[in-house]
Amino acid sequence: MLTLPLRLSPGQDLRRALEDTVHVHGHSAAFVLSAIGSLSEAHIRFAGAAKATVVSGKLELLSLSGSIAATGAHLHGALATDDGTVLGGHLAYGCLVRTTAEVLLGLLPDWHFTREADAATGYPELVVQPKPPAGD
Repeated sequence: MLTLPLRLSPGQDLRRALEDTVHVHGHSAAFVLSAIGSLSEAHIRFAGAAKATVVSGKLELLSLSGSIAATGAHLHGALATDDGTVLGGHLAYGCLVRTTAEVLLGLLPDWHFTREADAATGYPELVVQPKPPAGD
């Protein structure tokens, strides 16, 4: 495993920036090892909900975990509002960095992740495969 520390800047979309970073570095399999920071807006899908709820304000990113595949990320986060209320769930596109996001990614160069439709869950689920040797 290779590690990649990064800092995201104000206004960046958290999910899109992580996906882009992994792909720019030539990888198709990664995990979020650690992340903290702040958001000005979060699109968070709570358990069992059909769509994301938009939360705006001064939000603290308390933790972030998930996987990043060639076909997209699956991220879960815990956020605190300015009154200390903690929210958690699936982070969608549109989570905008307020002041900073400090992230440590684990890149897996020997693996290839994709997301494929799963009839049992109704969602695109993670498919893990060894990365074929170069030239194959």
